[in-house]
Amino acid sequence: MRALVFDRKLEFRGDYPEPVAPPGESIVRVSVAGVCGTDLEIARGYMQYRGVPGHEFAGRVIESQNASLRGKRVVGEINAGCGRCATCSAGLARHCPNRSVLGILGRDGAFAEFLRLPDVNLIPIPDSISDDVAVFAEPLAAAYEIFEQIHLARNQTIVVIGDGRLGALVALTLKGEKYLLVVAGHHREKLARLTKLGLETAEESSLRDKFDVVIECSGSESGFRRAVELVRPRGKIILKSTAAAAAEINLAPIVVNEITVIGSRCGRFQPALDALAAGKIDPRPLIDGNFALDDGVAAFEAAKNPLNFKILLRAP
Repeated sequence: MRALVFDRKLEFRGDYPEPVAPPGESIVRVSVAGVCGTDLEIARGYMQYRGVPGHEFAGRVIESQNASLRGKRVVGEINAGCGRCATCSAGLARHCPNRSVLGILGRDGAFAEFLRLPDVNLIPIPDSISDDVAVFAEPLAAAYEIFEQIHLARNQTIVVIGDGRLGALVALTLKGEKYLLVVAGHHREKLARLTKLGLETAEESSLRDKFDVVIECSGSESGFRRAVELVRPRGKIILKSTAAAAAEINLAPIVVNEITVIGSRCGRFQPALDALAAGKIDPRPLIDGNFALDDGVAAFEAAKNPLNFKILLRAP
């Protein structure tokens, strides 16, 4: 099959082996896939991954032992748990210590004509949602994970740090759920674009107020430090970015000001699909380019442009 493959370098191949589904898994023909920041990091060596990257997709099931899935348009939760450990039994397969992750860890991903996933990971797409909308289900699910982790009151002050892909989707999710928020960033072009989408924005350096909730989506090492500066005593910091891994962190203000810090990663897809079907969020204005799978290397170059929010790959 045709596929975009990373093995120390990114290249398009027309002879990559087609996936073979074991019992309990299905084969999906990929219609559209999205390039995200994690994919760009993989192309720089993140996770020492080798294989087909890509984890944001919409497609159609073409082979399955599950008759209810055959022929259905689907999206797929990316973490495939072992199904046997205590973590999986507790309903937390996305934290399974033995999991594979689509296009990220031990499992070929969506930048190909076909992929395979466990049947339990596949969620049918409502007829009212196009593939170009459904492909945003994965990052929106990560945004909706926030609501499953903490209770946000409508009168709380909220700032989203980061005007990139993740920050934009988190902000649109909060707006769609009728929360008031500010998106803070460094890029005037991006902030202007988000303002046109109805979001309140501010240059991060201009912020002086303290906020009840700070959602860190910057993708920069300094993001956590800035979040600590902006949160009020006994406030909450939600970390959506993993960039703080390499940062020097002073935890004293966390203790002194009794700050709650919450790590937040993947989420369930159904709340995101429900919101898209209800029209709460329209992510299509974030699409900045469409590329054929054969032009996948060029798509990655386009995605590296910080002014591009979402680049899509198509495998007709």
